[in-house]
Amino acid sequence: MVSATIPLENAVQAPARNERRIPHAVVMMMMIIVAAVALTYVVPSGEYQRNPAGVVVPGSFRTVAKSYADVFSVTSRREKGVAYPARPVAIVSSIPAGMTRSAALIFMILFIGGMFGVLQQTGALEAGIERLLVLTRGDAKVLVPIVMILLAAGSTFLGLISEYLVVIPMALVLSERLGYDALFGTAMVTIAAKIGYLTSVTNPLALAIAQPLVGVPVFSGAGFRAMTFAVFLPIGIWYLLRRCRPVRSVTLTEHSGDASEAAATLSARQMLVLLVLLVAIATMILGVRRLAWGSPELAAMYIAVSIAIAIVGGSNSREASQAFVRGMQGMMLAALLVGLAAAVELILRDGMILDSIVAYLTRSVEGKPPVIVANLMMLMQMAIDVFIPSTSGKAAVTMPILGPIGQLAGVSGQVSVQAFLFGNGLMNTLTPTSGMLLAYLATGKISFGRWIRFILPLAAGLFALCVVSLTLAVVIGL
Repeated sequence: MVSATIPLENAVQAPARNERRIPHAVVMMMMIIVAAVALTYVVPSGEYQRNPAGVVVPGSFRTVAKSYADVFSVTSRREKGVAYPARPVAIVSSIPAGMTRSAALIFMILFIGGMFGVLQQTGALEAGIERLLVLTRGDAKVLVPIVMILLAAGSTFLGLISEYLVVIPMALVLSERLGYDALFGTAMVTIAAKIGYLTSVTNPLALAIAQPLVGVPVFSGAGFRAMTFAVFLPIGIWYLLRRCRPVRSVTLTEHSGDASEAAATLSARQMLVLLVLLVAIATMILGVRRLAWGSPELAAMYIAVSIAIAIVGGSNSREASQAFVRGMQGMMLAALLVGLAAAVELILRDGMILDSIVAYLTRSVEGKPPVIVANLMMLMQMAIDVFIPSTSGKAAVTMPILGPIGQLAGVSGQVSVQAFLFGNGLMNTLTPTSGMLLAYLATGKISFGRWIRFILPLAAGLFALCVVSLTLAVVIGL
């Protein structure tokens, strides 16, 4: 292959000085946990009534008396029907509680890392990507749009998001081969997945919960959402290719010609390994969509796939075990951040202030014109996303409240759902309380501060498009 040079002006070390000024992701999450504890002291406590399915009953919010009597007590005796702010010890005690609550997802993340450790040990991943580069002549403008369209389609039609953690290591190898750094590979997956969720043409995880709560048929309005998908995704692809610059020079001839063709030839074992990986991905999608698999089932599948890859790849038991452990070590930060994010929500729920925040925000949308109400709904969903990053959890809390408010203002249930999707999708690319976003970034070894500087212009542009889309939806009577 042609040797590559690394231009000094594009060297990856360039942002290093700025990175030192930004707290580590773990420190940042600890600061957010401290802030959450402080909020339980200053925000009035309250709660909504919920039906047996956990859905909020509209108009049922009531304030709850808050007692500061045993803030520094070591006992846990507390009166029923009384709210208590988080004890200072919750700054640390909430962390194992959050890790326990997210244990299934954490183990899944660790086992994903283990599986890729075994996969990389076989050499099949690098060989497969090299072959792909030969077929596209190493042209990022051809390869990247294809990859992002496929990933975004999985999110917008099937609701895939946590499953894409398994794709990021492959994207990192691909971006390195194309001459880009880890930010490019991480953003390739993250932008595609988040735009897919933002538009959610037939995303069952979002629509199957949100639409029935406002009285509209599941998957109705798909045509309008498909239009937003067709507009938003090309912008995301263009932004990634325009904003990121190669960190080393790669010519189209580097991945073409007889020498490259020979270097990219896969052995029989490598082809079997990649076949196992493809079958595993298909099985994962089938299991999630048809068999209601969750994190525990997926974690077990990744263990089984690791064993299968080791066998067909010709690795002995010691090599495979060591590779699996190394892979798990590489995902430790991502797993820890998921647990820390869960700790934040636990503190707010235990302090009984989450419902108070929702109730306060919903008052801001009452009594205004339909176009204003629709866009205020989106802003409210963005604000709530900081406290409740879960798509399904946020839908169960907010949609029964916003649906009636929107109807009184002349906003249809369909538009209320659209506002929910936009607000949820936009903030899940930005909020540090999103465990999945932090897991994506940790897998790519990208700091949160660097990510925000990179993604903020795109998020601002998409926000403007969402405002235009919601206004159009109200005007045409969606």
